[in-house]
Amino acid sequence: MLVNKNWARSLFVLLALSMPAQAETTVSQANDPTAAIDSRFAGALGAERAALGALAPGRLSKALVEPQATAGRKAASIPAKGGNVVDASWLASQPAATGDAQWQCLTEALYFEARGEGVRGQVAVAEVILNRVDAPAFPKSICGVVNQANDRGCQFSYTCDGKPEAVADRAAYGLAGRIARAMIDGAPRQLTDGATHFHTPKVRPDWSARFAQTATIGSHIFYRAG
Repeated sequence: MLVNKNWARSLFVLLALSMPAQAETTVSQANDPTAAIDSRFAGALGAERAALGALAPGRLSKALVEPQATAGRKAASIPAKGGNVVDASWLASQPAATGDAQWQCLTEALYFEARGEGVRGQVAVAEVILNRVDAPAFPKSICGVVNQANDRGCQFSYTCDGKPEAVADRAAYGLAGRIARAMIDGAPRQLTDGATHFHTPKVRPDWSARFAQTATIGSHIFYRAG
């Protein structure tokens, strides 16, 4: 490990302080061929000790502290892909969400179908929609799933109830948009165990007897086909 000059000087100071008092005396050059070197070294040590004696204790202690390596910049905390979408505080910290038509369809579905269900309830509905996109029996896009209809009616009632899709609560719509953004961006689907269907306790579709129930969140019961 490299040390800087101040640290090397501090080691030299410690050696000087630990030398016995005789190190300041001179020796006969006639009897010792290295006496000239020893004499100069002893003289230097004596001068060093005298200088240290004049230092204030605080300055001396600073001189004996090993220099610290410059700390590397701590890596920023990077959330998991999609973020912690079930955490309301995390969602609130996110910027206003935007996106393409698929994001718009998911946002509207969460707002009109589940805005009264809280964060977890909206995330659960988003999981169902995205699970359907991945399932062979359903359309291959979010908008396709949301707007799907058959001879028994619409998959999501707000799309064919005859009422205009007017957004009255901008805060709730903003929350739905953030949830939709996080789910499309890859937030884990961990609430409904692969559910592709849901209903409220007020109704009991015929498929509810055939499919496996996976979760109950808010006022919705979730099922997985197959």
